[in-house]
Amino acid sequence: MDRKNVLALPKKIYVASTGYSYTHLGRLFLRLFVGIMLLQFGIRQIGAFSMIQDSFPSVLGMSSAVSLWTMIVIETVCSIFIMAGFLTRIMLIPPFVAMTMAAYHLIHVASKAPYLLSWEQPAYLPIMFLGIFFFLILVGPGKISVDYFLSLHMLHSSDHSEDELEEV
Repeated sequence: MDRKNVLALPKKIYVASTGYSYTHLGRLFLRLFVGIMLLQFGIRQIGAFSMIQDSFPSVLGMSSAVSLWTMIVIETVCSIFIMAGFLTRIMLIPPFVAMTMAAYHLIHVASKAPYLLSWEQPAYLPIMFLGIFFFLILVGPGKISVDYFLSLHMLHSSDHSEDELEEV
């Protein structure tokens, strides 16, 4: 067996694995993943509302109970919209703000030394959500979303082509 045939298979596999892109399917997966993760937080907080309402941090001058209800609404309603891909970029803003406030609270208020942030601290979870939310705000929901189908419907009803969607 010559060297050319030996290198052909790895080269073919490498080109095939880097050449194909499933960006819209990837965005759908990421939307569903982050939506389910966020939704389960909201559902757990509903179930344990009476236990955590007094210990939940009060923010923006709201009481602990009102802050908790606000967080529950953000986590449940926004996650459902994000998973469906409906008003995606708008629905990513409230959880983005909430996770920013949660990360700030966990790093600067609940922690004694913010410069000593270790991998064990719970502040990494809101920071991870922030990264995913920021990515989805940048790239949008993709073509497997209610937003895309509504955009197609609006374009077709006004006699425009789908090419205009790519320009946006």
